[in-house]
Amino acid sequence: MRRKGMKVGAITMAAVMGSVLAGCGDDSEQTGAKDGASSHANRSDGGHDQGTTAVRAAYDKTAEAESARMTIRMKLAAEGESVTSEGQGILDLAEGDSVMTITAQGKSLEQRVVDEVLYQKTPGRNAPGGKPWVRIDLDKVAAQQGVNNQQIGDPAQTASYAKAITDEDVTKVGTEKIDGVNTTHYRVSVDVTKLPGGDQMREQLGPTLPMQVWLDDEGRLRRQQMDMTVKVAASASATPDAGAAPQQLKMSSVMQFSDFGTEVDAEAPPAEQVADMTDKALQQSQQS
Repeated sequence: MRRKGMKVGAITMAAVMGSVLAGCGDDSEQTGAKDGASSHANRSDGGHDQGTTAVRAAYDKTAEAESARMTIRMKLAAEGESVTSEGQGILDLAEGDSVMTITAQGKSLEQRVVDEVLYQKTPGRNAPGGKPWVRIDLDKVAAQQGVNNQQIGDPAQTASYAKAITDEDVTKVGTEKIDGVNTTHYRVSVDVTKLPGGDQMREQLGPTLPMQVWLDDEGRLRRQQMDMTVKVAASASATPDAGAAPQQLKMSSVMQFSDFGTEVDAEAPPAEQVADMTDKALQQSQQS
């Protein structure tokens, strides 16, 4: 089962935004039907059954392509402020290696993932020791956050939640073209308590994990959208208040895949050009 690649791809983008947690909630502007999409949901029993089968199989069918070009747009909003990041590049769906360019707040950085290690280089900005690249061990970050192969944080994880998806959890929205490709649009809702770490996820996300997926005629993911509200503990630097309600962080992400089978050439930077920032990333995560 080639699941590592897509898991790493998701953790990578989450790490860029300072969080390994990903989930979803309500619809965003991407939700509406476009390019002649049908707005009629198929609510027949047969439609539900076919949709459930398609969604459950989508992850493996996408991974079978071995690689793809990927774009992602992620927005974080809290306390009246928001940050939007956009990324584009190539992802190895089997191994998780990738080469991407990430842009956020008007600044761009070069990013590579090789053997589940994240490397980032920001033009004009050096890491400690004057080194141009920083290194973060994604395995260690994921372990601290309690993330594993079966948990949230995977952009194509909708079908790997198969054991938690029933016919009532999948609704066909309609058909739609994405970059000229015919797709079928589904809404999926997963009972988080049926997932590993579900009790903690329920506290942060609520009882369900809703998302939207667009599958092409070969059953592969062309787009996945997640919109969520996460409850997070108050900042350690804030004035203590035992009665304070948890803060809310709104996260929205839209990821698209195209050009399946494209070549991926991801190599780690020379060791002498890299500063290891894993420990600092873990400390920041604990304080957030």
